[in-house]
Amino acid sequence: MDVASLSPDAAVVLRDVSKRFRLHRGRQVSTVKDLFVRLFRGSPGSGLLSGEDFWALRDVSLDLVRGRMVGIIGSNGSGKSTLLKVLGGILKPTTGHVSVRGRVSALIELGAGFHPEFTGRENIYVNGVLLGLTRAEIRARFDEIVAFAGLETFVDNPVKTYSSGMYMRLGFAIAVTVDPDILLIDEVLAVGDEAFQHRCVSKIQEFKARGKTIVLVSHDLGSIERLCDEALWLDGGRLHARGGTREVIGQYLEHVAREETRALGIEHAEAEAAARAGTAARWGTREVELTRVELRDKAGTERYLFETGEPCTLRLAYRAHRPIEDPVFGIGVFRKDGVCCYGTNTGVEGLHLGKVEGEGEILLDFERLDLVEGEYLLDVAVHARDGHPYDYHSRLYALAMRSRVRDTGVARLAHRWRLRHGGDAA
Repeated sequence: MDVASLSPDAAVVLRDVSKRFRLHRGRQVSTVKDLFVRLFRGSPGSGLLSGEDFWALRDVSLDLVRGRMVGIIGSNGSGKSTLLKVLGGILKPTTGHVSVRGRVSALIELGAGFHPEFTGRENIYVNGVLLGLTRAEIRARFDEIVAFAGLETFVDNPVKTYSSGMYMRLGFAIAVTVDPDILLIDEVLAVGDEAFQHRCVSKIQEFKARGKTIVLVSHDLGSIERLCDEALWLDGGRLHARGGTREVIGQYLEHVAREETRALGIEHAEAEAAARAGTAARWGTREVELTRVELRDKAGTERYLFETGEPCTLRLAYRAHRPIEDPVFGIGVFRKDGVCCYGTNTGVEGLHLGKVEGEGEILLDFERLDLVEGEYLLDVAVHARDGHPYDYHSRLYALAMRSRVRDTGVARLAHRWRLRHGGDAA
């Protein structure tokens, strides 16, 4: 594809790009002697590596417009980093065409291109030349690179003595200071400390304001949504969705939720079966029996994965084998490490249910399920007012919470931030 034929607004164009890798299995032949010994034994293929094809990218076509920041999301192994390396010319596609307009700078693998025995100073010159700068241009920008990386004290030390954060800071400083037209960034930004991440974000925003093209691969969906103009979702090496960041992230999270709900549903069903069979943590005299425990969303769909802040209904189906006067139904929510997050029952809340007999159900509605992201287990129980247990299920039901906000603790308390200037609330 001829670069001159690209649209004036196109920075990168991919057409039907696929990338194949060969996966090898078996024992590695490390020496010529190994090879001859195996051939002499009459089994040329025995113990040698056999392989199969793995397609990391499949028929990806897209146009990246100049001056836009694009986020690439997807699960591990979906082809995100491979696509970034193809964009940067680090990998050649097996099939298809890639056309790039302008200088590309890639920060893809931590310390890639650094020689461990060279000092930081020497690596700046080597990497600058590889990125197309002259020695005079590198000298002119040298102090800026070192200051941005915060390595003034260590610039003349071998980079093999650097921490992973120092590696990343130097790599990013070089990548952005060469003033590329297209900047490619992989997950390595997650290595930096809070102060350096702020500097990185400021530099990215400066690049955007100057009309540069930026491609960011990250599992941090909050950063993608906050920084990027659009998002690409790769799934199994294919371009599954493209569009506004919030829309594509929403589709991706729904997909993840369906997959995790399916897995949690299996775990939930297995736990229930174990409870019914009496092989799990369940006890009581069973005058009243809990026959079904379900979590449902606002649409009435049974689910075991929720977003923080979503409404949720817990349904407890029961069967009373004889009339029982005013039983108490309860619930406990525990983290997987055993920490009790919340517990309540109809007795402590002053509810009197009267006589129950036959089959029925108790519904507990949560207007907001404000637990922080994590894995949880539920206790459910029905007992007499004096505490006599009819049916107690301990930690038998799975619940998972997902959130775009990385809170700590147990609960996400309702709140809002305010800034005051001179005594006035903002």
